[in-house]
Amino acid sequence: MHELLLEKAITGDRKSIARCISLIENESEGYEELLHALPELKEQHVIGVTGPPGAGKSTLVDGMIKQWVDKKKKVAVICVDPSSAFHQGALLGDRIRMSNWFDNENVYIRSLATRGSLGGLNAAVLEILLLLNACPFDLVIIETVGVGQSEVDIAKLADVTVVVLVPEGGDEIQTMKAGLMEIADIFVINKSDRPGADLLMKNLMEMSAPVFSRKEERVAVVKTIASQQEGIAELVKEIEVILEKPVDHQKKAELYASRAWQLIQKRRMRDLSYGKLVEDVRERMKGGGWRFYSWVDSFAPGRD
Repeated sequence: MHELLLEKAITGDRKSIARCISLIENESEGYEELLHALPELKEQHVIGVTGPPGAGKSTLVDGMIKQWVDKKKKVAVICVDPSSAFHQGALLGDRIRMSNWFDNENVYIRSLATRGSLGGLNAAVLEILLLLNACPFDLVIIETVGVGQSEVDIAKLADVTVVVLVPEGGDEIQTMKAGLMEIADIFVINKSDRPGADLLMKNLMEMSAPVFSRKEERVAVVKTIASQQEGIAELVKEIEVILEKPVDHQKKAELYASRAWQLIQKRRMRDLSYGKLVEDVRERMKGGGWRFYSWVDSFAPGRD
């Protein structure tokens, strides 16, 4: 059943793609077999968009979609939203955001919930990207839930990381520099018709110089007014310039290794239950003569 579903997804069938993503996200029965059946990875560009709430990320992404669709590109968009406290689903849905593209055959949009993941992304986003890599998309855009020093996982996933700021956020740059400011490949000053845009641009230009940013080249800074489609073409051009450069596999290698580490730990712990460990400890403590590290070694030997 899942084989037929995957076959349809690979051809670009949107309903099948949606069902495959749901299987993976919810770790439903058969999802691992589906992942094992994926073809070998092909080249597919991933663009990450992050920034503080209210910066206009979704409007910006909407404009980016238009630019690439006009160039006959097929685009998938993953919007990572806050989780509902009741059902763990995304609070915002793809029907609400970017609704202009809902029926466009060249665009697929999906909202995911963070479900408590600390990195600003859904825990299964890597596996979902593997699925989308098998589908006929030229580009994948990932828009993250927010911004902060713990939410820099997007930089590992993306070939290009776009950090969106607004003029009013100029005073916060110093506090963000240690984390967010260092992951940006491109800075966007959205809503740049507001007061303070020029000062923010000056500060960003200074802080993104190689001597401060630890990057070999100055990070591009682009002004936009996404609601009016101003500056979007320039942003897309800057993204494409970076995509044309040789690929640095280091950060993605670290990402895949990190996820593999998590999966291996999870599988090795599959037969262990924390509750049963508590009960076992309690019984052993009652009996006396209990050696803690020897007991741990019975589950995972620490030495030969």
